[in-house]
Amino acid sequence: MDIKEIQNLIKFVAKSGASEVKLEMDDVKITIKTGADDKGDSTTYVQQIPVNQPVAQAIPAAAPAAPAAPTAEPASDDSKYITVKSPIIGTFYRKPSPDKPVFVEVGSTIGEGDVLCVIEAMKLFNEIESEVSGKIVKILVDDSSPVEFDQPLFLVDPS
Repeated sequence: MDIKEIQNLIKFVAKSGASEVKLEMDDVKITIKTGADDKGDSTTYVQQIPVNQPVAQAIPAAAPAAPAAPTAEPASDDSKYITVKSPIIGTFYRKPSPDKPVFVEVGSTIGEGDVLCVIEAMKLFNEIESEVSGKIVKILVDDSSPVEFDQPLFLVDPS
């Protein structure tokens, strides 16, 4: 099961209103739990556990499943900006490591393929590359914050 299939499953479960879904296949076990808080917002938790595989084999198998680039779509509040969204669920980091400088700042000029941030998912650090060229207008997520699939991360001015 690749990351796109997992993302589609998450969307389906969120739309269906189910509170928990468990899926077990030959080598993968996935549990998706959704719950609502007092504000009415829902949170999705995904746990993927390799079944009957040594840990050393599970890590290389999971690495190619993470996409290298986020989706870029026009922002709803201002059509001249492009919203760069998270392609996966994980923890957002603006730096490659704590002692290094941030990848981009507000006002940074970026090109296609430039690394904007990293998202840690299941102990793997996935570099998120830009699909567009332009200038960073706004960073929408705080460093070391959890992010959801398709959550807006950056606003980019393509002009």
